[in-house]
Amino acid sequence: MYSSITAAYLARYRSVLAAAPAPAELLPLTGAQRRFLITRRRDPRGRTDIVPLFFAFPRGTVDLPRLHRAAVRLAARHPALRGAFTTVRGTPLLRLGAPAVEVARAAVGRGGPDRSAAAALRRALLDWPLDGPVLRLLLASAPDDDEEVLAVALDHAACDEQSLGLVTADLTAAYGQDDASAPEGPGGRARPDSPDSPDEDGVAAYRAAVEGQLAVEAAAASETAHAHWAARLGGLEEVPREEAAAGGAARSTGVVTHRLPAATGAARGGVFPALLDAVGAAARRLAAGERVLALGYPWGGRPPGAEPVLGCFLNTLVHPVAPGPARSLDELGAEWWDDLDHADTPYDEVVRAARSAGARWSGTLDGLLTFEDLNRRPPLVLGGAAGRETHVGGRPLAAPLAVSASHGEDLLVRLAWDRDRYRDADAEAAFEALLATLRRHLGPPV
Repeated sequence: MYSSITAAYLARYRSVLAAAPAPAELLPLTGAQRRFLITRRRDPRGRTDIVPLFFAFPRGTVDLPRLHRAAVRLAARHPALRGAFTTVRGTPLLRLGAPAVEVARAAVGRGGPDRSAAAALRRALLDWPLDGPVLRLLLASAPDDDEEVLAVALDHAACDEQSLGLVTADLTAAYGQDDASAPEGPGGRARPDSPDSPDEDGVAAYRAAVEGQLAVEAAAASETAHAHWAARLGGLEEVPREEAAAGGAARSTGVVTHRLPAATGAARGGVFPALLDAVGAAARRLAAGERVLALGYPWGGRPPGAEPVLGCFLNTLVHPVAPGPARSLDELGAEWWDDLDHADTPYDEVVRAARSAGARWSGTLDGLLTFEDLNRRPPLVLGGAAGRETHVGGRPLAAPLAVSASHGEDLLVRLAWDRDRYRDADAEAAFEALLATLRRHLGPPV
C-alpha cells in the first residue's frame, strides 16, 4: 500500500496538536509552504526566498507611520502574516502570534552607484533576516529624486506571485483607514479590527482552506502519480559540487527584457509549452555538461472553486530538460498536459518519486518560470496616488536562472541570472537562444 508524505505529515501535525498547551495557535502548512521552508534549511547561504513588488510614488506621498498602521491591519486580516513559521517536534507549522511586519526607510548610500533608491532597497532585501518578519515594507529615495520607491516584500512561504493582488488590494484599503482617528470600542476596549483581537472567523477560514488543500494533496499522492513522476524525472542528476557550493539566493543578478508579439488564435494555447522549451534552451546553453536539468513552474495545487486565501498558493511543478535535438510544440504540449494531470502532487512527493527511479536529485531547481497576467493585479493606491509598478535589478533569486513572462497585448519576457555563476555575455547569449526558440514555436515577429 502506498504511504504518502502528506499523510505522514498530517499524522505528525495532529500528534503535535494533541500535546500542545495552546493548540489553537498552531496551523498546518501546505506542501508548497513546506517546500520553501525545507529549501531554506538546505540553502548554504541561509537565505529566505522572498516575493517583492516595487512601486514608485511622487516624493512625499507615503506617510510611514500611517503605512505601518496599514501594514499591521493587513497582517491582522491574514493568518499567514501573523506570527512565524516554526518547527515543533520536527514538524513545520505556522504559530499564530502578533502581526509579523516591518515598515522602515532603507538607507541610501552617500555616493556613486549606491546613491539610489534601487541600491538601498536591493541591499535591504539581500539582508533579509532568516527569522525576520513575514512582511516588510521598505521605502527609499535619493536626495535629488522626484520619486520614492516602496518595496512590498513577503516571505515566499506566506505568498506567491499569484497572490500578490490580495496584498495590494488589502494594503490599499488598510491605508485608507487611519487607525489614529478611528474610535475605540465600548468602554474603551480595543476596536474589533485591532491586531490585539484575533479575527477568529479569519483564522477558522484559513485553517479550513489549508486543511482542504492538504486533503487534495493527500489524495493526489497516489501510486499512479508516483509512477508518472518517477518516469518523468528519473533522469535528473545531482548538481555538480562546484555549482552546489554557489547555491542559494543570488547576491548579484543581471536582467534582460524583450517584447514579442502576442500569440493569436490557436497559437495562444501553445504559449506556455513554448516558454518551457525556450527556458530549457536558455538553461541548456548555460549548463556545464550533459546532465538533465530541472525547471520549476507554479501550477495547480488549489482545490477547484477554492476562495483565494493568502498562504494557500500554487504548487511547483518540475519540467525535465534533457540534451537532444529540437522537438515539436505538439510533442512538448502533450507531455505538459500529462504533467498537469498530476499537478496537485506535492513537491516532496515528486522528489521522492524521482529518487525512487534512480535520480540523484535533492529537489534543487536549475531554473524557474513564472507566467502571469499583470492586468489581474489591482494597483497599490496610497494617499490618493496609484503607485507605478517598477523593477529593481539585482534582487535575490531563488534559482540561478529565472524567467518571468506576461502575455497580454504582447508577450513580455524577462530573464534574470546569478552573476556569481554566469557571465553576462553567456546569459545574454542564452536569452537569444530563448527568444529564437519562442519564435520557432510561435512564429516570427509581425
